[in-house]
Amino acid sequence: MFYFSSIEDYHNFLADNTEGCLIAVQHYLKEIAANKHLNAFVEIFADESIERANTLDNKRKNGDVLGKLHGVIIAIKDVICYKGHKVTAASGILKNFVSIYSSTVVENLLQEDAIIIGSCNCDEFAMGSTNENSVYGRVRNALDENKVPGGSSGGSAVAVQAGLCMVSLGSDTGGSVRQPADFCGIVGIKPSYGSVSRNGLIAYASSFDQIGIFSNNVADAAKVMEVISGPDRFDSTVHQQKQPPFRNFLQSQKKKSDSYRVAVLKNALEHKSLDTEIKKNIYELAELLKKDGHETEEIEFGLIDFIVPAYYVITTAEASSNLSRYDGVRYGYCNKNTDEGLVEFYKKTRSQGFGKEVKRRIMLGTFVLSEGYYDAYFTKAQQIRRLLVNQTEQIFKNFDALILPTVPSTAFEAGSMQKDPIAIYLADIYTVYANLTGTPAISLPLFKHSNGMPFGVQVITNKNDELTLLKLSDILMKNYKRY
Repeated sequence: MFYFSSIEDYHNFLADNTEGCLIAVQHYLKEIAANKHLNAFVEIFADESIERANTLDNKRKNGDVLGKLHGVIIAIKDVICYKGHKVTAASGILKNFVSIYSSTVVENLLQEDAIIIGSCNCDEFAMGSTNENSVYGRVRNALDENKVPGGSSGGSAVAVQAGLCMVSLGSDTGGSVRQPADFCGIVGIKPSYGSVSRNGLIAYASSFDQIGIFSNNVADAAKVMEVISGPDRFDSTVHQQKQPPFRNFLQSQKKKSDSYRVAVLKNALEHKSLDTEIKKNIYELAELLKKDGHETEEIEFGLIDFIVPAYYVITTAEASSNLSRYDGVRYGYCNKNTDEGLVEFYKKTRSQGFGKEVKRRIMLGTFVLSEGYYDAYFTKAQQIRRLLVNQTEQIFKNFDALILPTVPSTAFEAGSMQKDPIAIYLADIYTVYANLTGTPAISLPLFKHSNGMPFGVQVITNKNDELTLLKLSDILMKNYKRY
Protein backbone atom coordinates (compact mmCIF):
# COMPACT_ATOMS: atom_id res chain seq x y z
CA MET A 1 0.00 0.00 0.00
CA PHE A 2 1.41 3.41 -0.98
CA TYR A 3 1.91 5.93 1.82
CA PHE A 4 3.25 9.49 1.67
CA SER A 5 4.92 11.28 4.59
CA SER A 6 7.37 13.69 2.94
CA ILE A 7 8.97 14.43 -0.41
CA GLU A 8 12.30 13.14 0.88
CA ASP A 9 10.81 9.78 1.88
CA TYR A 10 8.91 9.62 -1.42
CA HIS A 11 12.13 10.11 -3.39
CA ASN A 12 13.69 7.28 -1.37
CA PHE A 13 10.69 5.14 -2.34
CA LEU A 14 11.19 6.02 -6.03
CA ALA A 15 14.83 4.95 -5.85
CA ASP A 16 13.67 1.41 -5.07
CA ASN A 17 10.61 1.28 -7.34
CA THR A 18 10.95 1.43 -11.13
CA GLU A 19 7.24 2.22 -11.49
CA GLY A 20 7.03 4.40 -8.38
CA CYS A 21 5.52 7.50 -10.02
CA LEU A 22 2.78 5.42 -11.63
CA ILE A 23 2.04 3.70 -8.30
CA ALA A 24 1.75 7.11 -6.63
CA VAL A 25 -0.53 8.59 -9.30
CA GLN A 26 -2.81 5.58 -9.24
CA HIS A 27 -3.01 5.82 -5.45
CA TYR A 28 -4.01 9.49 -5.50
CA LEU A 29 -6.53 9.05 -8.31
CA LYS A 30 -8.16 6.32 -6.24
CA GLU A 31 -8.20 8.55 -3.15
CA ILE A 32 -9.68 11.47 -5.10
CA ALA A 33 -12.47 9.25 -6.40
CA ALA A 34 -13.17 7.86 -2.92
CA ASN A 35 -13.37 11.38 -1.46
CA LYS A 36 -15.31 13.03 -4.26
CA HIS A 37 -17.95 14.14 -1.76
CA LEU A 38 -15.46 16.58 -0.21
CA ASN A 39 -15.72 18.58 -3.47
CA ALA A 40 -12.05 19.57 -3.30
CA PHE A 41 -11.38 19.23 -7.04
CA VAL A 42 -13.12 20.82 -10.00
CA GLU A 43 -11.12 18.92 -12.64
CA ILE A 44 -8.88 15.85 -12.53
CA PHE A 45 -6.09 15.39 -15.08
CA ALA A 46 -6.15 11.60 -14.80
CA ASP A 47 -4.96 10.45 -18.22
CA GLU A 48 -2.15 12.96 -18.56
CA SER A 49 -1.00 12.31 -14.97
CA ILE A 50 -0.66 8.60 -15.76
CA GLU A 51 1.16 9.41 -18.99
CA ARG A 52 3.54 11.79 -17.24
CA ALA A 53 4.16 9.25 -14.45
CA ASN A 54 5.22 6.68 -17.05
CA THR A 55 7.52 9.25 -18.70
CA LEU A 56 9.17 10.09 -15.38
CA ASP A 57 9.56 6.44 -14.43
CA ASN A 58 11.34 5.87 -17.75
CA LYS A 59 13.51 8.92 -17.10
CA ARG A 60 14.70 7.32 -13.87
CA LYS A 61 15.32 3.98 -15.54
CA ASN A 62 17.46 5.69 -18.19
CA GLY A 63 19.61 7.36 -15.56
CA ASP A 64 18.70 10.88 -16.67
CA VAL A 65 19.11 13.92 -14.43
CA LEU A 66 16.03 14.22 -12.24
CA GLY A 67 14.23 17.44 -11.28
CA LYS A 68 13.98 18.69 -7.70
CA LEU A 69 10.31 17.70 -7.55
CA HIS A 70 10.63 14.51 -9.56
CA GLY A 71 7.30 12.68 -9.46
CA VAL A 72 5.83 14.92 -6.75
CA ILE A 73 2.06 15.04 -7.18
CA ILE A 74 0.67 18.55 -6.90
CA ALA A 75 -2.79 20.12 -7.15
CA ILE A 76 -3.34 23.74 -8.17
CA LYS A 77 -6.07 26.19 -7.25
CA ASP A 78 -8.60 27.05 -9.96
CA VAL A 79 -7.12 30.53 -10.36
CA ILE A 80 -3.74 29.34 -11.68
CA CYS A 81 -3.45 28.99 -15.44
CA TYR A 82 -2.35 25.70 -17.00
CA LYS A 83 -2.26 25.67 -20.80
CA GLY A 84 -4.97 23.53 -22.38
CA HIS A 85 -6.87 23.13 -19.10
CA LYS A 86 -9.94 24.89 -17.75
CA VAL A 87 -9.40 27.80 -15.37
CA THR A 88 -12.61 29.38 -14.10
CA ALA A 89 -11.86 30.99 -10.71
CA ALA A 90 -14.92 29.00 -9.55
CA SER A 91 -17.11 31.57 -11.32
CA GLY A 92 -19.96 31.28 -13.75
CA ILE A 93 -18.55 34.15 -15.78
CA LEU A 94 -15.56 31.99 -16.79
CA LYS A 95 -17.52 28.79 -17.31
CA ASN A 96 -15.59 26.31 -19.50
CA PHE A 97 -12.79 28.82 -20.21
CA VAL A 98 -9.60 27.03 -21.29
CA SER A 99 -6.27 28.69 -20.57
CA ILE A 100 -4.13 29.54 -23.60
CA TYR A 101 -0.88 29.61 -21.62
CA SER A 102 0.65 28.26 -18.42
CA SER A 103 1.48 30.37 -15.41
CA THR A 104 5.12 30.78 -14.47
CA VAL A 105 4.67 28.63 -11.37
CA VAL A 106 3.21 25.78 -13.43
CA GLU A 107 6.07 26.05 -15.92
CA ASN A 108 8.56 25.91 -13.04
CA LEU A 109 6.88 22.87 -11.49
CA LEU A 110 6.81 20.95 -14.76
CA GLN A 111 10.43 21.83 -15.48
CA GLU A 112 11.39 20.17 -12.19
CA ASP A 113 9.45 16.97 -13.00
CA ALA A 114 6.32 17.57 -10.90
CA ILE A 115 3.02 15.93 -11.80
CA ILE A 116 -0.04 18.21 -11.71
CA ILE A 117 -3.00 15.98 -10.94
CA GLY A 118 -5.88 18.47 -11.01
CA SER A 119 -7.31 21.88 -10.18
CA CYS A 120 -9.01 22.64 -6.87
CA ASN A 121 -12.23 24.31 -5.86
CA CYS A 122 -12.13 27.76 -4.25
CA ASP A 123 -14.21 30.78 -3.39
CA GLU A 124 -15.19 32.67 -6.55
CA PHE A 125 -12.29 34.86 -7.71
CA ALA A 126 -10.61 34.02 -4.39
CA MET A 127 -13.15 36.16 -2.50
CA GLY A 128 -14.20 34.46 0.70
CA SER A 129 -13.10 32.77 3.89
CA THR A 130 -15.31 29.66 3.86
CA ASN A 131 -15.17 28.16 0.35
CA GLU A 132 -18.94 28.47 0.15
CA ASN A 133 -18.85 31.13 -2.60
CA SER A 134 -18.17 28.75 -5.48
CA VAL A 135 -20.18 27.97 -8.59
CA TYR A 136 -19.20 24.33 -7.96
CA GLY A 137 -20.65 24.25 -4.45
CA ARG A 138 -18.96 24.27 -1.07
CA VAL A 139 -15.89 22.28 -0.07
CA ARG A 140 -16.16 20.07 3.02
CA ASN A 141 -13.60 19.92 5.81
CA ALA A 142 -12.36 16.30 5.94
CA LEU A 143 -12.05 16.42 9.76
CA ASP A 144 -15.70 17.44 10.18
CA GLU A 145 -17.77 17.64 7.03
CA ASN A 146 -20.28 19.95 8.68
CA LYS A 147 -17.59 22.59 9.07
CA VAL A 148 -15.97 24.83 6.49
CA PRO A 149 -12.37 24.23 5.37
CA GLY A 150 -11.64 27.95 5.22
CA GLY A 151 -11.09 29.98 2.11
CA SER A 152 -10.56 31.05 -0.42
CA SER A 153 -8.16 28.15 -1.13
CA GLY A 154 -10.31 25.58 0.67
CA GLY A 155 -10.11 22.94 -2.05
CA SER A 156 -6.32 23.09 -2.16
CA ALA A 157 -6.17 22.77 1.64
CA VAL A 158 -8.53 19.78 1.77
CA ALA A 159 -6.62 18.09 -1.05
CA VAL A 160 -3.54 17.96 1.21
CA GLN A 161 -5.49 17.41 4.42
CA ALA A 162 -7.36 14.38 3.03
CA GLY A 163 -4.31 12.88 1.32
CA LEU A 164 -5.48 13.55 -2.25
CA CYS A 165 -2.09 14.93 -3.33
CA MET A 166 1.34 15.53 -1.79
CA VAL A 167 1.36 19.33 -1.84
CA SER A 168 -0.87 21.96 -3.40
CA LEU A 169 -0.80 25.57 -4.49
CA GLY A 170 -3.28 28.24 -3.46
CA SER A 171 -3.37 32.00 -3.60
CA ASP A 172 -3.25 34.31 -0.59
CA THR A 173 -4.67 37.84 -0.86
CA GLY A 174 -5.63 38.29 2.78
CA GLY A 175 -5.06 34.90 4.36
CA SER A 176 -6.49 32.53 1.76
CA VAL A 177 -3.68 30.01 2.27
CA ARG A 178 -3.01 30.45 5.98
CA GLN A 179 -6.62 30.47 7.18
CA PRO A 180 -7.66 27.19 5.46
CA ALA A 181 -4.37 25.65 6.56
CA ASP A 182 -5.32 26.55 10.14
CA PHE A 183 -8.83 25.13 9.80
CA CYS A 184 -7.56 21.91 8.18
CA GLY A 185 -4.56 21.25 10.43
CA ILE A 186 -1.79 21.54 7.82
CA VAL A 187 1.07 23.90 6.95
CA GLY A 188 0.25 26.93 4.79
CA ILE A 189 2.83 29.51 3.71
CA LYS A 190 2.44 32.87 2.00
CA PRO A 191 5.79 34.08 0.62
CA SER A 192 6.84 37.73 0.57
CA TYR A 193 5.08 39.82 -2.03
CA GLY A 194 7.22 39.62 -5.15
CA SER A 195 8.94 36.34 -4.23
CA VAL A 196 6.76 34.28 -6.55
CA SER A 197 5.62 35.40 -9.99
CA ARG A 198 1.93 36.25 -10.37
CA ASN A 199 2.08 35.68 -14.13
CA GLY A 200 -0.83 33.37 -14.90
CA LEU A 201 -2.60 33.95 -11.58
CA ILE A 202 -6.13 35.31 -12.07
CA ALA A 203 -6.06 38.65 -10.26
CA TYR A 204 -8.21 39.63 -7.32
CA ALA A 205 -6.19 42.50 -5.78
CA SER A 206 -2.88 42.84 -7.59
CA SER A 207 -0.86 44.53 -4.85
CA PHE A 208 -1.85 41.81 -2.35
CA ASP A 209 -2.11 38.55 -4.34
CA GLN A 210 0.59 35.96 -3.79
CA ILE A 211 0.75 32.27 -4.66
CA GLY A 212 1.27 30.09 -1.59
CA ILE A 213 1.85 26.46 -0.65
CA PHE A 214 0.01 23.81 1.39
CA SER A 215 2.01 20.88 2.73
CA ASN A 216 2.22 18.37 5.56
CA ASN A 217 5.54 19.70 6.84
CA VAL A 218 7.87 22.67 6.57
CA ALA A 219 10.56 20.85 4.57
CA ASP A 220 8.15 20.05 1.73
CA ALA A 221 7.01 23.68 1.59
CA ALA A 222 10.66 24.76 1.37
CA LYS A 223 11.32 22.41 -1.55
CA VAL A 224 8.37 23.78 -3.50
CA MET A 225 9.26 27.36 -2.58
CA GLU A 226 12.71 26.94 -4.10
CA VAL A 227 11.18 25.79 -7.38
CA ILE A 228 8.41 28.36 -7.80
CA SER A 229 10.17 31.50 -6.53
CA GLY A 230 12.63 33.71 -8.37
CA PRO A 231 12.85 36.31 -11.15
CA ASP A 232 10.37 36.37 -14.02
CA ARG A 233 10.36 38.70 -16.98
CA PHE A 234 6.56 38.39 -17.21
CA ASP A 235 5.96 39.97 -13.78
CA SER A 236 7.47 43.39 -13.14
CA THR A 237 6.65 43.20 -9.41
CA VAL A 238 8.67 40.05 -8.74
CA HIS A 239 12.14 40.43 -7.27
CA GLN A 240 14.74 40.19 -9.98
CA GLN A 241 17.48 39.08 -7.56
CA LYS A 242 17.41 35.37 -6.77
CA GLN A 243 17.06 34.58 -3.09
CA PRO A 244 19.49 32.18 -1.37
CA PRO A 245 18.36 28.65 -2.19
CA PHE A 246 15.89 27.30 0.33
CA ARG A 247 17.93 24.12 0.48
CA ASN A 248 20.08 26.15 2.91
CA PHE A 249 17.21 25.69 5.36
CA LEU A 250 17.17 21.94 4.75
CA GLN A 251 20.94 21.67 5.15
CA SER A 252 20.87 23.57 8.43
CA GLN A 253 18.21 21.37 10.00
CA LYS A 254 20.74 19.05 11.60
CA LYS A 255 22.75 21.90 13.11
CA LYS A 256 22.23 23.26 16.59
CA SER A 257 19.28 25.64 16.62
CA ASP A 258 20.03 29.32 16.93
CA SER A 259 18.29 31.56 19.40
CA TYR A 260 15.56 33.76 17.96
CA ARG A 261 14.16 37.10 19.10
CA VAL A 262 10.39 36.72 18.93
CA ALA A 263 7.78 39.44 19.40
CA VAL A 264 4.27 38.63 20.58
CA LEU A 265 1.63 41.11 19.43
CA LYS A 266 -0.16 41.92 22.69
CA ASN A 267 -3.04 43.73 20.98
CA ALA A 268 -3.69 40.66 18.82
CA LEU A 269 -3.82 38.27 21.76
CA GLU A 270 -5.94 40.61 23.87
CA HIS A 271 -8.45 41.29 21.10
CA LYS A 272 -12.06 40.56 22.08
CA SER A 273 -12.67 38.38 19.01
CA LEU A 274 -10.02 35.80 19.97
CA ASP A 275 -11.04 32.39 21.35
CA THR A 276 -9.75 31.97 24.92
CA GLU A 277 -8.13 28.56 24.28
CA ILE A 278 -6.22 29.90 21.28
CA LYS A 279 -5.04 32.85 23.38
CA LYS A 280 -3.94 30.59 26.24
CA ASN A 281 -1.97 28.21 24.01
CA ILE A 282 -0.08 30.96 22.20
CA TYR A 283 0.90 32.61 25.49
CA GLU A 284 2.11 29.21 26.71
CA LEU A 285 4.09 28.77 23.50
CA ALA A 286 5.82 32.11 24.08
CA GLU A 287 6.77 31.02 27.60
CA LEU A 288 8.14 27.69 26.36
CA LEU A 289 10.25 29.48 23.76
CA LYS A 290 11.67 31.70 26.48
CA LYS A 291 12.52 28.70 28.68
CA ASP A 292 14.31 27.10 25.74
CA GLY A 293 16.63 30.06 25.27
CA HIS A 294 14.77 32.24 22.79
CA GLU A 295 13.97 35.85 23.56
CA THR A 296 10.24 36.61 23.64
CA GLU A 297 8.64 39.93 24.38
CA GLU A 298 5.13 41.31 24.23
CA ILE A 299 4.84 44.47 22.17
CA GLU A 300 2.05 46.94 21.55
CA PHE A 301 0.55 47.21 18.07
CA GLY A 302 -2.00 49.99 18.16
CA LEU A 303 -3.04 49.81 14.51
CA ILE A 304 -4.70 46.40 14.72
CA ASP A 305 -8.28 47.73 14.54
CA PHE A 306 -7.46 49.64 11.34
CA ILE A 307 -6.10 46.59 9.50
CA VAL A 308 -9.33 45.00 8.29
CA PRO A 309 -11.01 48.25 7.12
CA ALA A 310 -7.87 49.34 5.25
CA TYR A 311 -7.54 45.91 3.67
CA TYR A 312 -11.12 45.75 2.40
CA VAL A 313 -11.11 49.29 1.05
CA ILE A 314 -7.95 48.73 -1.00
CA THR A 315 -8.65 45.16 -2.13
CA THR A 316 -12.20 45.86 -3.25
CA ALA A 317 -10.99 48.91 -5.17
CA GLU A 318 -8.40 46.78 -6.95
CA ALA A 319 -10.98 44.04 -7.53
CA SER A 320 -13.37 46.54 -9.12
CA SER A 321 -10.63 47.47 -11.58
CA ASN A 322 -9.35 43.93 -12.22
CA LEU A 323 -12.77 42.37 -12.74
CA SER A 324 -13.94 45.02 -15.19
CA ARG A 325 -12.37 42.91 -17.95
CA TYR A 326 -15.09 40.25 -17.59
CA ASP A 327 -17.66 41.76 -19.91
CA GLY A 328 -18.86 38.74 -21.89
CA VAL A 329 -17.54 40.09 -25.18
CA ARG A 330 -14.18 38.35 -25.60
CA TYR A 331 -14.48 35.23 -23.46
CA GLY A 332 -16.48 33.62 -20.69
CA TYR A 333 -20.19 33.79 -19.98
CA CYS A 334 -22.29 35.94 -22.31
CA ASN A 335 -25.95 36.91 -22.00
CA LYS A 336 -27.34 36.54 -25.52
CA ASN A 337 -30.96 37.20 -24.76
CA THR A 338 -31.03 40.98 -24.85
CA ASP A 339 -31.21 43.46 -27.69
CA GLU A 340 -31.52 46.47 -25.40
CA GLY A 341 -28.10 47.93 -26.14
CA LEU A 342 -24.52 47.53 -24.96
CA VAL A 343 -24.97 48.87 -21.43
CA GLU A 344 -27.86 46.50 -20.74
CA PHE A 345 -25.84 43.66 -22.26
CA TYR A 346 -22.97 44.33 -19.84
CA LYS A 347 -25.34 44.62 -16.88
CA LYS A 348 -27.10 41.34 -17.52
CA THR A 349 -23.94 39.42 -18.38
CA ARG A 350 -22.11 40.55 -15.24
CA SER A 351 -25.16 40.26 -12.98
CA GLN A 352 -25.78 36.68 -14.09
CA GLY A 353 -22.15 35.62 -14.37
CA PHE A 354 -20.82 36.85 -11.02
CA GLY A 355 -21.87 35.46 -7.66
CA LYS A 356 -23.27 37.45 -4.74
CA GLU A 357 -20.02 37.99 -2.82
CA VAL A 358 -18.06 39.06 -5.90
CA LYS A 359 -20.76 41.57 -6.84
CA ARG A 360 -20.75 42.92 -3.29
CA ARG A 361 -17.00 43.55 -3.42
CA ILE A 362 -17.09 45.06 -6.91
CA MET A 363 -19.77 47.53 -5.81
CA LEU A 364 -17.89 48.42 -2.64
CA GLY A 365 -14.67 48.91 -4.62
CA THR A 366 -16.40 51.07 -7.20
CA PHE A 367 -17.88 53.17 -4.42
CA VAL A 368 -14.56 53.87 -2.64
CA LEU A 369 -13.01 54.89 -5.97
CA SER A 370 -15.86 57.20 -6.92
CA GLU A 371 -15.60 60.98 -7.02
CA GLY A 372 -16.16 62.51 -3.62
CA TYR A 373 -15.22 59.33 -1.73
CA TYR A 374 -11.77 58.50 -3.14
CA ASP A 375 -9.87 60.66 -0.63
CA ALA A 376 -12.14 59.79 2.26
CA TYR A 377 -11.68 56.03 1.86
CA PHE A 378 -9.06 54.86 -0.64
CA THR A 379 -6.44 57.51 0.13
CA LYS A 380 -6.89 57.06 3.89
CA ALA A 381 -6.55 53.29 3.56
CA GLN A 382 -3.32 53.69 1.62
CA GLN A 383 -2.01 55.98 4.34
CA ILE A 384 -2.78 53.33 6.95
CA ARG A 385 -0.98 50.79 4.80
CA ARG A 386 2.12 53.00 4.78
CA LEU A 387 1.95 53.38 8.58
CA LEU A 388 1.73 49.58 8.91
CA VAL A 389 4.77 49.10 6.68
CA ASN A 390 6.76 51.68 8.65
CA GLN A 391 5.81 50.17 12.01
CA THR A 392 6.65 46.68 10.76
CA GLU A 393 10.08 47.80 9.60
CA GLN A 394 10.74 49.16 13.09
CA ILE A 395 9.63 45.90 14.72
CA PHE A 396 12.04 43.84 12.62
CA LYS A 397 14.96 46.04 13.60
CA ASN A 398 14.65 44.48 17.06
CA PHE A 399 13.08 41.07 16.40
CA ASP A 400 13.53 38.10 14.06
CA ALA A 401 9.88 37.11 13.99
CA LEU A 402 6.35 37.84 15.16
CA ILE A 403 3.95 35.24 16.50
CA LEU A 404 0.20 35.73 16.63
CA PRO A 405 -2.95 33.70 15.99
CA THR A 406 -3.85 32.72 12.45
CA VAL A 407 -7.62 32.95 12.92
CA PRO A 408 -9.72 34.08 15.94
CA SER A 409 -11.51 30.72 16.15
CA THR A 410 -11.40 27.15 14.90
CA ALA A 411 -13.37 26.10 11.80
CA PHE A 412 -17.00 27.14 12.07
CA GLU A 413 -20.18 25.43 10.93
CA ALA A 414 -21.04 25.59 7.23
CA GLY A 415 -23.61 28.29 6.54
CA SER A 416 -23.20 29.94 9.93
CA MET A 417 -21.62 33.11 8.54
CA GLN A 418 -23.57 33.55 5.33
CA LYS A 419 -26.04 36.03 6.79
CA ASP A 420 -23.31 38.25 8.24
CA PRO A 421 -20.54 39.09 5.75
CA ILE A 422 -19.00 41.55 8.22
CA ALA A 423 -18.35 38.68 10.64
CA ILE A 424 -16.50 36.82 7.89
CA TYR A 425 -14.44 39.92 7.07
CA LEU A 426 -13.47 40.35 10.73
CA ALA A 427 -12.23 36.74 10.80
CA ASP A 428 -9.35 37.98 8.63
CA ILE A 429 -8.07 40.30 11.36
CA TYR A 430 -4.79 38.40 11.91
CA THR A 431 -3.96 37.31 8.38
CA VAL A 432 -4.44 40.46 6.28
CA TYR A 433 -1.59 42.21 8.11
CA ALA A 434 1.07 40.23 6.21
CA ASN A 435 -0.58 41.04 2.87
CA LEU A 436 -0.77 44.75 3.64
CA THR A 437 2.94 44.81 4.50
CA GLY A 438 4.17 42.28 1.93
CA THR A 439 5.87 40.15 4.58
CA PRO A 440 6.12 36.33 4.46
CA ALA A 441 3.88 34.42 6.86
CA ILE A 442 3.11 30.82 7.71
CA SER A 443 0.41 28.98 9.64
CA LEU A 444 1.69 25.99 11.64
CA PRO A 445 -0.73 23.32 12.97
CA LEU A 446 0.59 23.09 16.53
CA PHE A 447 -2.55 22.76 18.64
CA LYS A 448 -5.85 20.96 19.09
CA HIS A 449 -8.90 22.67 20.58
CA SER A 450 -11.18 21.07 23.19
CA ASN A 451 -13.85 21.00 20.44
CA GLY A 452 -11.66 18.51 18.55
CA MET A 453 -10.58 20.84 15.75
CA PRO A 454 -7.01 21.91 15.04
CA PHE A 455 -5.68 25.45 15.19
CA GLY A 456 -2.31 26.95 14.50
CA VAL A 457 0.06 29.75 15.25
CA GLN A 458 1.04 32.30 12.63
CA VAL A 459 4.69 33.27 12.26
CA ILE A 460 5.73 36.39 10.33
CA THR A 461 9.28 37.47 9.47
CA ASN A 462 10.78 40.47 7.73
CA LYS A 463 10.14 40.94 4.02
CA ASN A 464 12.25 38.59 1.85
CA ASP A 465 13.47 36.65 4.89
CA GLU A 466 11.84 33.31 4.13
CA LEU A 467 14.93 31.46 5.38
CA THR A 468 14.38 32.66 8.95
CA LEU A 469 10.68 31.90 8.62
CA LEU A 470 11.37 28.33 7.52
CA LYS A 471 14.05 27.66 10.14
CA LEU A 472 11.96 28.95 13.05
CA SER A 473 8.86 27.16 11.73
CA ASP A 474 10.75 23.88 11.61
CA ILE A 475 11.83 24.34 15.23
CA LEU A 476 8.24 25.02 16.27
CA MET A 477 6.87 22.01 14.40
CA LYS A 478 9.48 19.62 15.77
CA ASN A 479 9.53 20.78 19.38
CA TYR A 480 6.17 22.34 20.21
CA LYS A 481 3.54 20.51 18.14
CA ARG A 482 0.68 19.16 20.24
CA TYR A 483 -1.77 18.34 17.46
